[in-house]
Amino acid sequence: MSDFQLFRPRSRQLAGLDISSSSVKLVELSGADREGCRIERYAVEPLARDAVVDGNISNLDAVADAIKRAARRMGSGVKNVAVALPASAVITKRIMLPADLREQEMEFQVESEASQYIPFAIDEVNLDFQVVGPSPADPDDVEVLIAASRKEKVEDRVAAAEAAGLKAVVMDVESFAAEAAFELVSRQLPNGAKGKIVALVDIGASAMSVSILRDGKQIYAREQSIGGTKLTQDIARQYGMSADEAEAAKKAGNLPDDYERDLMRPFMDNIALEISRALQFFFTSTQFNEVDHIVLAGGCAVMPGLADVVAGRTQVPATVANPFAKMALSSKVRPKNLISDAPSLMVACGLALRRFDS
Repeated sequence: MSDFQLFRPRSRQLAGLDISSSSVKLVELSGADREGCRIERYAVEPLARDAVVDGNISNLDAVADAIKRAARRMGSGVKNVAVALPASAVITKRIMLPADLREQEMEFQVESEASQYIPFAIDEVNLDFQVVGPSPADPDDVEVLIAASRKEKVEDRVAAAEAAGLKAVVMDVESFAAEAAFELVSRQLPNGAKGKIVALVDIGASAMSVSILRDGKQIYAREQSIGGTKLTQDIARQYGMSADEAEAAKKAGNLPDDYERDLMRPFMDNIALEISRALQFFFTSTQFNEVDHIVLAGGCAVMPGLADVVAGRTQVPATVANPFAKMALSSKVRPKNLISDAPSLMVACGLALRRFDS
Protein backbone atom coordinates (compact mmCIF):
# COMPACT_ATOMS: atom_id res chain seq x y z
CA MET A 1 0.00 0.00 0.00
CA SER A 2 1.88 3.02 1.30
CA ASP A 3 5.09 3.63 3.20
CA PHE A 4 3.25 6.10 5.42
CA GLN A 5 -0.07 5.40 7.11
CA LEU A 6 -2.62 8.16 6.90
CA PHE A 7 -4.93 6.93 9.62
CA ARG A 8 -3.44 4.52 12.09
CA PRO A 9 -1.69 5.68 15.25
CA ARG A 10 1.28 3.73 16.55
CA SER A 11 1.78 5.34 19.93
CA ARG A 12 -0.24 6.19 23.01
CA GLN A 13 2.09 9.14 23.59
CA LEU A 14 0.93 11.58 20.95
CA ALA A 15 0.36 15.33 20.56
CA GLY A 16 -1.72 17.05 17.86
CA LEU A 17 0.18 19.41 15.54
CA ASP A 18 -1.88 21.73 13.34
CA ILE A 19 0.01 23.72 10.69
CA SER A 20 -2.29 26.47 9.39
CA SER A 21 -1.59 29.50 7.22
CA SER A 22 -1.11 31.84 10.19
CA SER A 23 0.24 29.70 13.04
CA VAL A 24 1.20 26.29 14.34
CA LYS A 25 -0.72 24.80 17.26
CA LEU A 26 0.25 21.93 19.53
CA VAL A 27 -2.16 20.17 21.90
CA GLU A 28 -1.43 17.33 24.33
CA LEU A 29 -4.23 15.36 26.00
CA SER A 30 -3.98 12.66 28.65
CA GLY A 31 -6.28 10.04 30.15
CA ALA A 32 -7.46 6.52 29.50
CA ASP A 33 -10.06 7.37 26.85
CA ARG A 34 -11.86 10.19 25.03
CA GLU A 35 -14.59 10.38 27.66
CA GLY A 36 -12.33 11.24 30.56
CA CYS A 37 -9.42 12.99 28.88
CA ARG A 38 -7.85 16.19 30.15
CA ILE A 39 -5.76 18.85 28.46
CA GLU A 40 -2.21 18.72 29.71
CA ARG A 41 -0.70 21.63 27.77
CA TYR A 42 -0.91 23.48 24.49
CA ALA A 43 0.93 26.17 22.53
CA VAL A 44 0.14 28.53 19.66
CA GLU A 45 3.02 30.05 17.71
CA PRO A 46 2.52 32.58 14.86
CA LEU A 47 3.99 31.79 11.47
CA ALA A 48 5.97 34.10 9.22
CA ARG A 49 3.84 35.57 6.43
CA ASP A 50 3.56 33.28 3.38
CA ALA A 51 5.33 30.39 5.13
CA VAL A 52 2.20 28.35 4.33
CA VAL A 53 0.19 29.34 1.25
CA ASP A 54 -3.07 27.62 0.26
CA GLY A 55 -2.22 24.75 2.59
CA ASN A 56 1.21 24.20 1.02
CA ILE A 57 4.42 24.69 3.02
CA SER A 58 6.44 27.20 1.00
CA ASN A 59 9.07 28.00 3.65
CA LEU A 60 10.06 24.79 5.43
CA ASP A 61 12.62 26.46 7.70
CA ALA A 62 10.13 29.06 8.96
CA VAL A 63 7.53 26.40 9.69
CA ALA A 64 10.08 24.15 11.45
CA ASP A 65 11.27 27.10 13.57
CA ALA A 66 7.70 27.92 14.62
CA ILE A 67 7.05 24.27 15.55
CA LYS A 68 10.30 24.22 17.52
CA ARG A 69 9.28 27.37 19.45
CA ALA A 70 5.81 25.96 20.14
CA ALA A 71 7.28 22.65 21.38
CA ARG A 72 9.76 24.46 23.60
CA ARG A 73 7.03 26.67 25.07
CA MET A 74 4.73 23.71 25.61
CA GLY A 75 7.51 21.94 27.53
CA SER A 76 6.31 18.42 26.82
CA GLY A 77 8.41 15.29 26.58
CA VAL A 78 6.10 13.87 23.90
CA LYS A 79 7.92 13.63 20.56
CA ASN A 80 5.32 11.79 18.47
CA VAL A 81 2.75 13.96 16.72
CA ALA A 82 -0.36 13.56 14.58
CA VAL A 83 -0.34 16.00 11.68
CA ALA A 84 -3.04 16.84 9.11
CA LEU A 85 -3.23 17.72 5.46
CA PRO A 86 -5.75 20.29 4.18
CA ALA A 87 -8.80 18.65 2.58
CA SER A 88 -7.79 20.21 -0.77
CA ALA A 89 -4.60 18.08 -0.77
CA VAL A 90 -6.42 14.78 -0.20
CA ILE A 91 -8.66 12.71 -2.45
CA THR A 92 -11.17 10.72 -0.39
CA LYS A 93 -13.65 8.13 -1.56
CA ARG A 94 -16.04 5.81 0.27
CA ILE A 95 -16.47 2.35 -1.24
CA MET A 96 -18.27 -0.86 -0.25
CA LEU A 97 -16.30 -4.11 0.01
CA PRO A 98 -17.20 -7.63 1.20
CA ALA A 99 -16.93 -7.81 4.99
CA ASP A 100 -15.16 -11.21 4.95
CA LEU A 101 -12.05 -10.01 3.08
CA ARG A 102 -8.69 -10.55 4.78
CA GLU A 103 -6.59 -7.39 5.20
CA GLN A 104 -4.25 -8.27 2.33
CA GLU A 105 -7.22 -8.90 0.02
CA MET A 106 -8.79 -5.62 1.12
CA GLU A 107 -5.54 -3.77 0.39
CA PHE A 108 -5.50 -5.20 -3.14
CA GLN A 109 -9.15 -4.21 -3.70
CA VAL A 110 -8.58 -0.71 -2.33
CA GLU A 111 -5.58 -0.16 -4.59
CA SER A 112 -7.45 -1.25 -7.71
CA GLU A 113 -10.48 0.90 -6.77
CA ALA A 114 -8.29 3.90 -5.94
CA SER A 115 -6.56 3.84 -9.32
CA GLN A 116 -9.92 4.73 -10.90
CA TYR A 117 -10.28 7.93 -8.88
CA ILE A 118 -6.71 9.23 -8.59
CA PRO A 119 -5.57 11.40 -11.51
CA PHE A 120 -1.88 10.46 -11.13
CA ALA A 121 0.21 7.30 -10.83
CA ILE A 122 -0.33 5.20 -7.70
CA ASP A 123 3.42 5.24 -6.96
CA GLU A 124 3.25 9.06 -6.66
CA VAL A 125 0.77 8.96 -3.78
CA ASN A 126 0.47 7.92 -0.16
CA LEU A 127 -2.62 5.76 -0.01
CA ASP A 128 -4.41 4.41 3.04
CA PHE A 129 -7.84 3.18 4.02
CA GLN A 130 -10.01 2.71 7.08
CA VAL A 131 -13.05 0.50 7.60
CA VAL A 132 -15.82 2.88 8.68
CA GLY A 133 -18.37 0.22 9.63
CA PRO A 134 -21.09 -2.04 8.23
CA SER A 135 -22.66 -1.00 4.94
CA PRO A 136 -26.07 0.65 5.48
CA ALA A 137 -27.36 -1.14 2.36
CA ASP A 138 -25.93 -4.67 2.72
CA PRO A 139 -24.97 -6.44 5.99
CA ASP A 140 -22.42 -8.58 4.10
CA ASP A 141 -20.45 -5.46 3.06
CA VAL A 142 -18.42 -2.88 4.95
CA GLU A 143 -17.98 0.81 4.15
CA VAL A 144 -14.32 1.67 3.54
CA LEU A 145 -12.86 5.18 3.43
CA ILE A 146 -9.93 5.59 1.03
CA ALA A 147 -7.60 8.60 1.33
CA ALA A 148 -4.80 9.48 -1.06
CA SER A 149 -2.41 12.41 -1.27
CA ARG A 150 0.62 13.31 -3.38
CA LYS A 151 3.75 12.10 -1.58
CA GLU A 152 5.37 15.54 -1.53
CA LYS A 153 2.40 16.99 0.40
CA VAL A 154 2.83 14.36 3.11
CA GLU A 155 6.63 14.56 3.08
CA ASP A 156 6.66 18.36 3.56
CA ARG A 157 4.72 18.08 6.82
CA VAL A 158 6.76 15.11 8.00
CA ALA A 159 9.97 17.04 7.23
CA ALA A 160 8.78 20.17 9.08
CA ALA A 161 8.00 18.10 12.19
CA GLU A 162 11.33 16.24 11.99
CA ALA A 163 13.32 19.47 11.54
CA ALA A 164 11.73 20.63 14.82
CA GLY A 165 12.78 17.41 16.61
CA LEU A 166 9.36 15.74 16.44
CA LYS A 167 8.19 12.58 14.67
CA ALA A 168 4.98 12.51 12.62
CA VAL A 169 3.44 9.07 13.24
CA VAL A 170 -0.11 9.82 12.05
CA MET A 171 -1.17 11.77 8.97
CA ASP A 172 -4.81 12.84 9.09
CA VAL A 173 -7.04 15.23 7.13
CA GLU A 174 -7.89 18.61 8.70
CA SER A 175 -11.64 18.21 8.11
CA PHE A 176 -11.64 14.74 9.76
CA ALA A 177 -9.67 16.09 12.74
CA ALA A 178 -12.12 19.01 13.14
CA GLU A 179 -15.02 16.53 13.05
CA ALA A 180 -13.35 14.47 15.80
CA ALA A 181 -13.14 17.58 17.99
CA PHE A 182 -16.70 18.52 17.04
CA GLU A 183 -17.86 15.33 18.76
CA LEU A 184 -16.79 16.97 22.05
CA VAL A 185 -18.51 20.25 21.12
CA SER A 186 -21.76 18.55 20.09
CA ARG A 187 -22.20 17.20 23.63
CA GLN A 188 -22.63 20.80 24.76
CA LEU A 189 -25.54 21.42 22.35
CA PRO A 190 -29.18 20.65 23.28
CA ASN A 191 -29.71 16.84 23.43
CA GLY A 192 -26.18 16.38 22.13
CA ALA A 193 -27.44 17.54 18.69
CA LYS A 194 -28.79 14.03 18.05
CA GLY A 195 -30.56 13.92 14.69
CA LYS A 196 -29.83 17.63 14.20
CA ILE A 197 -28.05 19.43 11.39
CA VAL A 198 -25.15 21.56 12.56
CA ALA A 199 -23.00 23.94 10.50
CA LEU A 200 -19.40 23.95 11.72
CA VAL A 201 -17.90 27.20 10.40
CA ASP A 202 -14.13 27.58 10.69
CA ILE A 203 -13.03 31.17 10.05
CA GLY A 204 -9.26 31.20 9.66
CA ALA A 205 -6.77 33.79 8.43
CA SER A 206 -7.39 33.43 4.71
CA ALA A 207 -10.40 31.15 4.27
CA MET A 208 -13.70 30.19 5.82
CA SER A 209 -14.75 26.55 5.62
CA VAL A 210 -18.34 25.50 6.21
CA SER A 211 -18.93 21.85 7.06
CA ILE A 212 -22.54 20.72 7.52
CA LEU A 213 -22.82 17.74 9.86
CA ARG A 214 -25.68 15.44 10.75
CA ASP A 215 -25.05 13.26 13.80
CA GLY A 216 -21.37 14.15 13.46
CA LYS A 217 -21.06 12.98 9.82
CA GLN A 218 -20.33 15.50 7.07
CA ILE A 219 -23.10 15.85 4.50
CA TYR A 220 -21.90 19.04 2.77
CA ALA A 221 -18.77 21.19 2.63
CA ARG A 222 -17.91 24.56 1.12
CA GLU A 223 -14.92 26.91 1.36
CA GLN A 224 -14.94 30.67 0.82
CA SER A 225 -12.04 33.12 0.53
CA ILE A 226 -12.63 35.33 3.51
CA GLY A 227 -10.80 35.40 6.83
CA GLY A 228 -9.05 37.43 9.50
CA THR A 229 -6.36 38.67 7.11
CA LYS A 230 -8.99 40.87 5.45
CA LEU A 231 -9.63 42.68 8.75
CA THR A 232 -5.88 43.03 9.35
CA GLN A 233 -5.50 44.64 5.92
CA ASP A 234 -8.38 47.04 6.69
CA ILE A 235 -6.72 48.03 9.98
CA ALA A 236 -3.35 48.60 8.28
CA ARG A 237 -4.95 50.79 5.62
CA GLN A 238 -7.16 52.76 8.02
CA TYR A 239 -4.49 53.53 10.60
CA GLY A 240 -1.32 53.62 8.46
CA MET A 241 0.24 50.52 10.00
CA SER A 242 2.28 47.67 8.59
CA ALA A 243 0.51 44.32 8.33
CA ASP A 244 2.48 42.98 11.33
CA GLU A 245 1.63 46.06 13.44
CA ALA A 246 -2.03 45.76 12.48
CA GLU A 247 -2.14 42.08 13.42
CA ALA A 248 -0.47 42.77 16.78
CA ALA A 249 -2.84 45.68 17.53
CA LYS A 250 -5.85 43.55 16.59
CA LYS A 251 -4.80 40.80 18.99
CA ALA A 252 -3.89 43.20 21.78
CA GLY A 253 -7.17 45.10 21.40
CA ASN A 254 -5.50 48.52 21.59
CA LEU A 255 -6.97 50.16 18.49
CA PRO A 256 -8.66 53.60 18.27
CA ASP A 257 -12.21 54.07 19.54
CA ASP A 258 -13.71 54.09 16.04
CA TYR A 259 -12.27 50.63 15.21
CA GLU A 260 -15.26 48.69 16.45
CA ARG A 261 -17.82 50.81 14.59
CA ASP A 262 -15.91 51.43 11.35
CA LEU A 263 -14.01 48.15 10.84
CA MET A 264 -14.87 45.32 13.22
CA ARG A 265 -18.66 45.48 12.95
CA PRO A 266 -18.70 45.69 9.12
CA PHE A 267 -16.27 42.75 9.01
CA MET A 268 -18.53 40.67 11.29
CA ASP A 269 -21.56 41.63 9.16
CA ASN A 270 -19.67 40.43 6.09
CA ILE A 271 -18.77 37.11 7.77
CA ALA A 272 -22.41 36.61 8.76
CA LEU A 273 -23.52 37.36 5.19
CA GLU A 274 -21.05 34.80 3.77
CA ILE A 275 -22.27 32.17 6.26
CA SER A 276 -25.85 32.91 5.24
CA ARG A 277 -24.89 32.49 1.57
CA ALA A 278 -23.15 29.19 2.31
CA LEU A 279 -26.31 27.90 4.01
CA GLN A 280 -28.37 28.94 0.98
CA PHE A 281 -26.01 26.97 -1.30
CA PHE A 282 -26.47 23.99 1.04
CA PHE A 283 -30.27 24.25 0.85
CA THR A 284 -30.36 24.57 -2.94
CA SER A 285 -27.95 21.68 -3.60
CA THR A 286 -29.36 19.13 -1.11
CA GLN A 287 -32.76 17.90 0.06
CA PHE A 288 -32.35 19.79 3.36
CA ASN A 289 -33.97 23.17 4.02
CA GLU A 290 -32.87 24.06 7.53
CA VAL A 291 -29.91 24.08 9.89
CA ASP A 292 -30.50 23.64 13.63
CA HIS A 293 -27.29 25.17 14.99
CA ILE A 294 -24.15 27.01 13.91
CA VAL A 295 -20.84 26.40 15.69
CA LEU A 296 -18.10 28.97 15.06
CA ALA A 297 -14.45 27.89 15.11
CA GLY A 298 -11.11 29.33 13.99
CA GLY A 299 -9.19 32.38 15.14
CA CYS A 300 -11.95 34.87 14.22
CA ALA A 301 -14.63 33.05 16.23
CA VAL A 302 -13.67 34.80 19.48
CA MET A 303 -14.47 38.28 18.13
CA PRO A 304 -16.83 39.81 20.72
CA GLY A 305 -20.44 39.52 19.58
CA LEU A 306 -19.78 37.55 16.39
CA ALA A 307 -22.06 34.67 17.40
CA ASP A 308 -24.91 37.14 17.99
CA VAL A 309 -24.33 38.84 14.63
CA VAL A 310 -24.32 35.46 12.84
CA ALA A 311 -27.45 34.31 14.68
CA GLY A 312 -29.21 37.57 13.80
CA ARG A 313 -28.36 37.32 10.10
CA THR A 314 -29.10 33.58 9.67
CA GLN A 315 -31.90 33.21 12.25
CA VAL A 316 -30.07 30.09 13.49
CA PRO A 317 -28.70 29.77 17.07
CA ALA A 318 -24.91 30.22 17.01
CA THR A 319 -22.24 29.38 19.58
CA VAL A 320 -18.44 29.52 19.76
CA ALA A 321 -16.65 26.16 19.73
CA ASN A 322 -14.76 25.00 22.82
CA PRO A 323 -13.86 21.30 22.60
CA PHE A 324 -12.21 21.55 26.04
CA ALA A 325 -15.28 22.86 27.91
CA LYS A 326 -15.97 19.58 29.72
CA MET A 327 -12.33 18.54 30.10
CA ALA A 328 -10.23 18.66 33.22
CA LEU A 329 -7.38 21.17 32.93
CA SER A 330 -3.85 20.60 34.15
CA SER A 331 -2.16 23.27 36.25
CA LYS A 332 -0.08 24.26 33.19
CA VAL A 333 -3.17 25.49 31.32
CA ARG A 334 -4.59 28.93 32.04
CA PRO A 335 -8.40 28.74 31.78
CA LYS A 336 -8.86 32.31 30.53
CA ASN A 337 -6.26 31.88 27.77
CA LEU A 338 -7.74 28.53 26.78
CA ILE A 339 -11.24 30.00 26.31
CA SER A 340 -9.75 32.59 23.95
CA ASP A 341 -7.64 30.06 22.03
CA ALA A 342 -10.07 27.10 22.02
CA PRO A 343 -11.94 27.89 18.75
CA SER A 344 -8.65 27.92 16.81
CA LEU A 345 -7.53 24.61 18.39
CA MET A 346 -10.25 22.39 16.87
CA VAL A 347 -7.95 20.64 14.38
CA ALA A 348 -5.08 20.30 16.88
CA CYS A 349 -7.50 18.90 19.48
CA GLY A 350 -8.93 16.41 16.97
CA LEU A 351 -5.41 15.30 16.11
CA ALA A 352 -4.49 14.95 19.80
CA LEU A 353 -7.56 12.69 20.24
CA ARG A 354 -5.92 10.18 17.90
CA ARG A 355 -3.88 8.90 20.87
CA PHE A 356 -7.07 7.15 22.04
CA ASP A 357 -7.57 5.26 18.75
CA SER A 358 -6.81 1.57 18.94
